[in-house]
Amino acid sequence: MSDATERLWGARFKSGPAEAMANLSRSPQAYFRLTPYDVAGSKAHANELNRAGLLDAEETRLIIAALTSIDADFAAGKVQPIPADEDVHTFIERLLTERLGTLGGKLRAGRSRNDQSANDLRLYLRDQVRQLTLAILELQKALVAQAEQHIHTIAPGFTHLQQAQPIVFAHHLMAHAQAIHRDIQRLQDFDKRFSLSPLGAAALAGSAIARDPQQSAAEMGYNGPCENSIDAVASRDHVAEFLFCSSMLGINISRMAEEFCLWTSRQFRWVELDDGFATGSSIMPQKKNPDIAELARGKSGRIIGSLTAILAVLKAQPLSYNRDLSEDKHAVIDTLETLHLVLPAFAGMVATMKVRTDEMLRQAPLGFTLATEVADWLAMRGVPFKEAHEITGQLVQLCEAQDIGLEQLTPEMLARTDARLTPDVLDCLTLEAALAARSGWGGTSPVRVAEQIERFKAQLLAHENWALAYAGPRG
Repeated sequence: MSDATERLWGARFKSGPAEAMANLSRSPQAYFRLTPYDVAGSKAHANELNRAGLLDAEETRLIIAALTSIDADFAAGKVQPIPADEDVHTFIERLLTERLGTLGGKLRAGRSRNDQSANDLRLYLRDQVRQLTLAILELQKALVAQAEQHIHTIAPGFTHLQQAQPIVFAHHLMAHAQAIHRDIQRLQDFDKRFSLSPLGAAALAGSAIARDPQQSAAEMGYNGPCENSIDAVASRDHVAEFLFCSSMLGINISRMAEEFCLWTSRQFRWVELDDGFATGSSIMPQKKNPDIAELARGKSGRIIGSLTAILAVLKAQPLSYNRDLSEDKHAVIDTLETLHLVLPAFAGMVATMKVRTDEMLRQAPLGFTLATEVADWLAMRGVPFKEAHEITGQLVQLCEAQDIGLEQLTPEMLARTDARLTPDVLDCLTLEAALAARSGWGGTSPVRVAEQIERFKAQLLAHENWALAYAGPRG
């Protein structure tokens, strides 16, 4: 076999590429993990060539059987790319022609590396977003399990990192779970938008041979073919959108990670990490560090960097295909590898953490977190909220001067501040009363939080079913 033949593009050239050119052009080893998806596309294309009359039934059977064996051998580690394999397409064609001779070379008709490459990555991403969803769900399940234990655990809620109002800790945990829930929804939306096959677009103008892309799209689990052959090979907004979804997930995890760093500090003392999900110091024997949270926080920056990189690659590219687009795989693969490192570690940290409920309860009323109860009490009795706000502020000043809490105010202190402050107001100045009052939809009352958790568990099941029900090829 000549070098020109091994190189899919070499027939027009009198000499092979310079070493520096070959080194720059050759796909990194990680890109060959797309082999199962290239095989899937090749099988669909073989059937397309059969429908077009370029392959008879026996030739089609032989090619598909050989592709199946290549897929199995690759999964078992029996075949590996060699330096002459510029990319996954070259790799598979080499193996195919080694096993079938000239018959293997027939498969190239009617397609281009342009639509192959676009198809491989779409299939890979459609599979991977479902596997990623399953990994995310493990974190979600850990959050829900902790929340179920702390529906009645009272804690201070914060705005501006200042104690604001009492909440139940489950409500806080579910706020993180709800944000990550939207991350899964974004992945599902991504999949709906990009469930179209680029195969059949060929180089850019469409194929003069493979002219039934609807059928090959169905064979690969797509909803149909791309509408425009130029767009099919030139667009990578699906890569950018996936990386945005991943970046948002990374940011949501990072926000949670920041709170774990606070919660485990001596100043907060809310959470104790399991020894298996923390590290120590090489010099300070007493330390127990939230390294998982810190590493996750750092990895989010890496994922954002991948998004920024692909946006920069796409900016000002002319139609249609340009080799710049080969950067898409690096960004996608690195992001997926990063998330699959972060998610199980973070889920384990959440699942095994111990919550110091007594300390949370002690801190819950500090900083006059019940002040809003006074203002609300006055407002519900006809006092304009502007006045109610000012009256409550005066009470807070009085408490600060006396070094007491709002719940320690006497009837006399209330009356001196404003005659409308009757002793009845003291009934609302308990943590339990404040929580019970927030009984509207989405509020922090234990009853509402428990209902939220039950609805959320049903959503988790639906997400899991979606991830497992995929009909397309898996690697």
